[in-house]
Amino acid sequence: MSAPAALRHQLFHLAWPVLIAQAAVMGNGVIDTLMAGRISPADLAAVGIGASIYAIIFVSAMGVLLALTPIIAHHYGAGRFAEIGADVRQSAWLALMLSVLAVIVMHYPDPFLSFADSPPEVEQKVRAYLNGTAWAVPGILFFRVFYGLSSGIGRPRPVMMFNLLGLALKIPLNFIFMYGVGISAWGYPAMGAAGAGWSSAVVMWIVASSAWVWCRSNPEYAPYGVFSRFEPPRWQPIRELLALGLPTGATFLVDVTAFTFMALFVARLGAETSAAHQVAASVAVFVFMIPMSLGHATGVLVGQSLGAGDALKARAAGFLGLKVGLGLGAATALAIGFAAPQLAALYTPDAGVRAIATGLLGVVAWYHVADALQAVLAQVLRGYKRATAPMVIYAVALWGVGLGGGYLLGLTDSFGPPRGAAGFWLAAFASLTIAGGLLVAYFERVSRVRKSAIRDRCGAADTDR
Repeated sequence: MSAPAALRHQLFHLAWPVLIAQAAVMGNGVIDTLMAGRISPADLAAVGIGASIYAIIFVSAMGVLLALTPIIAHHYGAGRFAEIGADVRQSAWLALMLSVLAVIVMHYPDPFLSFADSPPEVEQKVRAYLNGTAWAVPGILFFRVFYGLSSGIGRPRPVMMFNLLGLALKIPLNFIFMYGVGISAWGYPAMGAAGAGWSSAVVMWIVASSAWVWCRSNPEYAPYGVFSRFEPPRWQPIRELLALGLPTGATFLVDVTAFTFMALFVARLGAETSAAHQVAASVAVFVFMIPMSLGHATGVLVGQSLGAGDALKARAAGFLGLKVGLGLGAATALAIGFAAPQLAALYTPDAGVRAIATGLLGVVAWYHVADALQAVLAQVLRGYKRATAPMVIYAVALWGVGLGGGYLLGLTDSFGPPRGAAGFWLAAFASLTIAGGLLVAYFERVSRVRKSAIRDRCGAADTDR
């Protein structure tokens, strides 16, 4: 299906600020990894394990709030501006509830740590990291409500600017908290891996507060009436958010737990292998920002088109995003494959960690192509307000094939000698390939149903006339 130039322009207009914003977000994790790697392998492993546990909790909560973007996109396409402000206010209450749950769970991480079976030194550092990062969650979730509002109305640039502000603050704050620069003379010691968590908390509260103060004073947001009144929590709009948000959050939970438990199982292979896996994972997560931003932009365009009653444009936008995503994914995979030794050396000076990481990055290159496919399609389907079927597909593919197959390939001799961390990455690649293929088939079916329904209504209207 060919896409008109106007549609390509709209997609690019929405995608490039999201790409920069996602690069800034991913950059925070890369900075933590790079700076922890300069301290010790134990600190690097702690950041990797801690970030994996944090990801399970935070991304699940964030996934629930991501329902706001397609809902607002539909309102915006239909011109229902007053309903945008009402849904934003209810999303803020939902963010508060999710924040309380997330902070509690992150202060009691024992169920997650039992899977890692890490050395006591590493486990202690992981707990300290999570204690700091827990307080970043409320700031991030309230910022995600702003993110959903701005993205849904087709204004991703403010999100980009505030994420860049966070990135600019992250490096100096990491130097202060992780290395003790500027505070050691006052009796405050360097915190190592834990400092990365506390710096994230400070950054995210500054970013979230700045975003909402700016939103309140910006006249371009005035038509939506976000601050027009105070409203207590109301069940009906929150139920609508949860109807889409819970399966979306569950999908993220499946995705992140598969990725996270891979890290926890790999931790059993020792600090060196765990650190190398963290390098490979950091690269995979960082390049994931490309299809993720493209998918987000495509999903917004799909939602706005459906809200305006243009199912044909929604379908065309979905296929355009898919084609561009696969092309960019293949190009990125080639770059990772050729630059694997240099990327590993960038992360750590340890020769043993570099050698293992270089081999893993060769598998990550293939993994990224499948990751790009599913990333775009999952967000396109959210634009259609379809999240339950993708959740089931992810659960079967990622938990069954990915995590289960990774355990068999990596830690047992069920299919020959154990392949270690590489076995987990090979199984993850297979799982995402399966998930991507099933999502393509589901999108084809959903978009054709909507297209046929529009044609049937048009035909009925012609008959009545």
